[in-house]
Amino acid sequence: MYDGLVRRSGVRPGDRVLDVGSGTGYLSGRAALAVGPSGRVEGVDPSPTVVAYANEQAPANTTFRVAGAERLPFEDASFDLALSCLAVHHIPADDRVQAFAELFRVLKPGGRLLIADFRPPTGRLSRLAIAAFSGHGAEDVRLTDLALGAGFYIVETGRRPPLLCFVRATRPSG
Repeated sequence: MYDGLVRRSGVRPGDRVLDVGSGTGYLSGRAALAVGPSGRVEGVDPSPTVVAYANEQAPANTTFRVAGAERLPFEDASFDLALSCLAVHHIPADDRVQAFAELFRVLKPGGRLLIADFRPPTGRLSRLAIAAFSGHGAEDVRLTDLALGAGFYIVETGRRPPLLCFVRATRPSG
């Protein structure tokens, strides 16, 4: 699943990539392979314990920092690509608009975004499945609306079996 998301993101050798909600760094590690030694991956997660673990396991071209998505500790237009998988539903609902504004801010003009999270639940069964998988209740996280609201151009939306949806977008050039 993670390799498929990295491929779908359009990552290129030499890219500077941001992984938001990086957790233990698995997605970051997959992206680090794709960007190669000339590229760089930075991960952020609000958990100091998880970030410490991720840094211990990190490939040479990858580092992790303690930070929330709503306050990214990076300069404007710093990244070619931002990724996130199964993190947006953890961001408090009141902070999600700011988190997507931050993603827009740190991406270069023409920069790419790929966000994947649980599909909006369509009934009792999908709510139960998401709750069982994630350990908490399912909610309707509208990735497309958040990306559009931040100013991104939507390139593609879709589903990844069994429970994920994704949005691939770009920051407009100029």
